[in-house]
Amino acid sequence: MGIHRYFRSLDGLERIIRCPGKFKFEQHSVAAHSWKVVQYAKTLADIEEQHGAVIDWKKLYEITSSHDYGEIFIGDIKTPVKHSSPELRQLIQQVEEGMIAHFIEENIPEDFKPTFRRQLREGKDDSIEGLILEVADKMDQVYEAFAELQKGNTEKEFVVMYRNALVKIKRIKLACVDYFLDHILPEMVNEETLSPVDIKRITEEALAL
Repeated sequence: MGIHRYFRSLDGLERIIRCPGKFKFEQHSVAAHSWKVVQYAKTLADIEEQHGAVIDWKKLYEITSSHDYGEIFIGDIKTPVKHSSPELRQLIQQVEEGMIAHFIEENIPEDFKPTFRRQLREGKDDSIEGLILEVADKMDQVYEAFAELQKGNTEKEFVVMYRNALVKIKRIKLACVDYFLDHILPEMVNEETLSPVDIKRITEEALAL
């Protein structure tokens, strides 16, 4: 019993592959995804600060670096399944939060339990840090799907993932979202691609919704 169990448990995130069951040119683990989300989020937060926002950086790093820790217990559930209904999403979240709570109760020393409960909580909320996490998380879906489409992967799921993530990002009212849509996304879409899928058209359709 102790924090050692938590540190050892992190190996599990390296073994969980995102978007299971579909052909992919590149495999991405949950651990790699979490690291990229932190990188996106800190740049997005810098953009927000340039526009006058006040960022709680400690909170931002805690929620972005730990936002998928619960997948150690439940695995990576595909986004279309997870969000197929609000009721299912809530049930999955309850199971995940319950298993995290049990892990903390059984393994973390008493004086650290409040810290772990705060750090491993669901971080997506209406705070600016929670919204940045939401954008960063969806950005990684955009990049993962785009990379597959760019290489010529014709799996429909990556088209859906790319489109849906863009739609969700567009609906979040932050300065960093405007920057992403106006500067980063056009640069991405204009890269050379081998894809038979018309990525530019899909992008335009998603942004028009």
